[in-house]
Amino acid sequence: MPSLDVGSAADDTLELRFPAELLPLLAEADLLESPAAWGAAATPFGAFRLEPVRLERDLDLLTRWMNDPEVAAFWDLAGPVSRTAAHLCEQLDGDGRSIPCLGVLNGTPMSYWEIYRADLDPLARHYPARPHDTGIHLLIGDGTNRGRGLGTALLRAVADLVLDNRPRCTRVIAEPDMRNTPSVSAFLNSGFRCSAEIDLPEKRAALMIRERALRNLL
Repeated sequence: MPSLDVGSAADDTLELRFPAELLPLLAEADLLESPAAWGAAATPFGAFRLEPVRLERDLDLLTRWMNDPEVAAFWDLAGPVSRTAAHLCEQLDGDGRSIPCLGVLNGTPMSYWEIYRADLDPLARHYPARPHDTGIHLLIGDGTNRGRGLGTALLRAVADLVLDNRPRCTRVIAEPDMRNTPSVSAFLNSGFRCSAEIDLPEKRAALMIRERALRNLL
């Protein structure tokens, strides 16, 4: 897979790069609608929905997940509850560019998601962003839910929820760590393609893209 830099001329990157300071103006003021209004998605494992995080309700659970060794290896948020709280509060107290959510399957919280405006994120400095690109981060909180295809099913469901509820968004973006083979595989199996490898400050990442125009073909 080729490495991508700002001057790359890969087929899917021949488009105008907007200066970072102009992107908020292109956002037309609206940032992210609450995923709470998106409803549930049917998956082979049951009904799945996104529930925005409430700190007083969810902090202990999320701290426990962040201290799971398999999660900590890539999220780097292991430690006391204050560390998880600081990470969450940065989004909860922000301007709406990122919304932290619990993933609830058949009524049980079992994963953590961040839905964010990739075009208004520092990530946009590392790839040719389009207005309203929407990014996702995720982790599966319970090890018993890993390694059985659940991540693939949920990634497809969440990407569909984004595209169904954000009509201006033409692409769903993700940037899993290249070392996280199960995560990269789950994205590929859920209809994303690997556009490039990019060097971010904290990792070398696979730039994963799911195109609205191809959603029914992949």
